[in-house]
Amino acid sequence: MKKFLVLVLTILLAAAFMSTALAVPPGKVVDYKDGKTGPVQFDGKKHADAGNKCNDCHPKVFQMKTGASKITMKDMREGKNCGTCHNGEKAFKVNVCKKCHIKKKKVIQGC
Repeated sequence: MKKFLVLVLTILLAAAFMSTALAVPPGKVVDYKDGKTGPVQFDGKKHADAGNKCNDCHPKVFQMKTGASKITMKDMREGKNCGTCHNGEKAFKVNVCKKCHIKKKKVIQGC
């Protein structure tokens, strides 16, 4: 019985930490290539340096699988996805395009 409880506890702990294990770790930059305004860069280190933890967004705001949700500027302006924090209060507003959208090493000036 003791071995069974240890197994169940191990499975529960693994499930609890699985979502953070799949996120972009601090120090890593991920490029999302889709989008009319150029690729978007997500920098895990910048977000960690700002005091954020992976489970602040995963899986509540963002699902943990590729292509799980289509992210649009319209949704972000309405406070969804990145706009959950990038609302001008907690972090810069999502309409500051040059912070995330990069095209051919030039910063995009307007979204």
